[in-house]
Amino acid sequence: MSKSVFLLSCVVLAAGILLAEKTHVPKIDPQRMHDTVKYLSSDELEGRGTGQKGGDAAANWIAEQFKSYGLKPAGSNGSYFQDVPMVGVRSLPATTFAFVPANGSTVELKNLDDYVTSNETQTESADVDAPIVFVGYGVTSPENKWDDYKGYDLRGKVALLFVSEPESNDPNFFKGKALTYNGRWTYKFEETARRGAVGTLVIHRTDLASYPWEVVRNSWGAERSYLKLDGTPKLEAASWIQLEVARKLVAMGGLNLDDLYKQSQSRDFKPIELPVHLKAHITSSIRPFASRNVLAMVEGSDADHRRAEAVLYTAHYDHFGIDPARAKGDQIYHGAVDNGTGCGILLELARVWAGTKPAPPRSILFAAVTAEEQGLLGSEYLGKHLDQLPVQPIIDLNYDALAPIGIPEEVEVSGAERTTFYPEVEKIAKDFKLAIKPDAHPEAGHYYRSDHFSLGRVGIPAFSISEGLKFKGHDLTWGEAQSKDYVEHHYHKPADAFVETWDFSGDAKLASFGYALGQAAATQSGEIKWLPGDEFEKAQKKLTSTEIDGPALFAGHPELQAVHTEQIVYPRLARQTRITGVTKIKVSVAKDGSVESADGVTGHPLLVQALLDAVRKWKFQPGGRREFELNFEFVLTGVDVSRARPMFEVLEPFYAKVVDHPNAIYTILYSASNH
Repeated sequence: MSKSVFLLSCVVLAAGILLAEKTHVPKIDPQRMHDTVKYLSSDELEGRGTGQKGGDAAANWIAEQFKSYGLKPAGSNGSYFQDVPMVGVRSLPATTFAFVPANGSTVELKNLDDYVTSNETQTESADVDAPIVFVGYGVTSPENKWDDYKGYDLRGKVALLFVSEPESNDPNFFKGKALTYNGRWTYKFEETARRGAVGTLVIHRTDLASYPWEVVRNSWGAERSYLKLDGTPKLEAASWIQLEVARKLVAMGGLNLDDLYKQSQSRDFKPIELPVHLKAHITSSIRPFASRNVLAMVEGSDADHRRAEAVLYTAHYDHFGIDPARAKGDQIYHGAVDNGTGCGILLELARVWAGTKPAPPRSILFAAVTAEEQGLLGSEYLGKHLDQLPVQPIIDLNYDALAPIGIPEEVEVSGAERTTFYPEVEKIAKDFKLAIKPDAHPEAGHYYRSDHFSLGRVGIPAFSISEGLKFKGHDLTWGEAQSKDYVEHHYHKPADAFVETWDFSGDAKLASFGYALGQAAATQSGEIKWLPGDEFEKAQKKLTSTEIDGPALFAGHPELQAVHTEQIVYPRLARQTRITGVTKIKVSVAKDGSVESADGVTGHPLLVQALLDAVRKWKFQPGGRREFELNFEFVLTGVDVSRARPMFEVLEPFYAKVVDHPNAIYTILYSASNH
């Protein structure tokens, strides 16, 4: 380890910072949580909709609380905010969907009752007239030796598929009963778009999705938000259809949906093109806007680590806002449990950390993120723009929807067991007399449904802290009944409203537990890592690597398969003189895959030369002669950190950036793979 780690250990011992024993955790105030949840879920904040007045008001209020506690701003330009550029897309009533068979009558579908759809390409109008292809689960998973596509060309077609993933009781095959990311609807849309589909129809089954159609309808029936387009492939019709509608659809092709489900369980499954077209006219209102993540921090006490590393706490503050189409008195999605409670815990943690003396060696970062209900968008933006943070998160502890119904005797920390931090989690849970409970419903894929996932997928060890089903004074059956009632009658419904008699002592206990975990992470000398073989291990290595992500840089261009990419080095003189900017070069690749020529087009000469020096050493798969233009943005963070290394990020195909620190001195050797 570096000298700084040795110094960190000394600081820990000298300061006598107490680790994760419950008796040393500052007092968490349940009444403050009660008041926070009551206010955030009030009619005044109108359901905290993303891009709506109530959502903006909630962000402002949370920032005011951070400021009142004495936390430092951790957002842009000395503020508590990180702008998240977004686009609101609402499917209008003029939108139509119809199944048109090769022989027989057209079947018109009814929006919201039969289907929901959204135009991810963020255009006002799109027309689809394309064959429908059943692709099973729509999953490609080399580690499970699974491929639903078998080389089938999906370009210009509409994919029909089941939500979830192949049935399994084998922990080595799609993790057994636990849902992997391959089963999530977000993966389905991403994968089919990558393969050139113009639309996707996800078949809803309550048992597979783990929530009823009403949740889909409520989530997709109003305006949906997206991050501003960045070149990633998108669908013109990202859609869900009712189970019975899917039965009628496949019957039009002479098939039985139950039989297709059985076929989908086999590795031998091959796509089936139906003799049916989807004919759709999607009209949308498009509303560009900026939402905001709210960021604050307690600066660490160690001079070397305080700007470099941090423990991150997250909770989303958004919900679904107001739906004027609903009956009066039932239009506000209050979001009291989801996620007023997580915000209540986040703010209490911020308050007690602000008063912790001395501060731990590593910094403590707080992020109230936006647009979780729109697809984890605020946390996705945060994870994709770590260079904008004044510190580098080493772990994320997330809170999302913790019903204040009593004192838990169990805690769920699904995902923690996949990290080297888990032994510490086990120890601290024991101190708090909390039994670690495996995910009660692993088939629901909860790990991929909250904001910690956005941090995990970019390489940061991350998990949520949730109560289990066993509460003090009640048996397990009672807890299961409470959970079922919430999902069926409150989850993503206006009925998720504040109840004055709620008991926040249990949420306070889980906040204290999270404080102790943060204290342990902020003071330990070792690194926190994903375990070997974990799906996010590669992302963590990439996060600390100086390698260029060739597949992302040349996404959508199979003729440009990079076999070697020399790292881009920020010129020392340019760093010292704080030269930044966008460069553009033109590159020609010879038939043997070598770079035949590379010439500067625009940009500062020092930056252009650095880019040319690296790219001229790149190698590609042999093929025909190819040409492309490459844009590289050189960025300095303004934070002078001697330990920091440059970061590389692909923003979109053929556009990337290198982020460095002025006057940085790199004391960590790059691995041989980076040369």
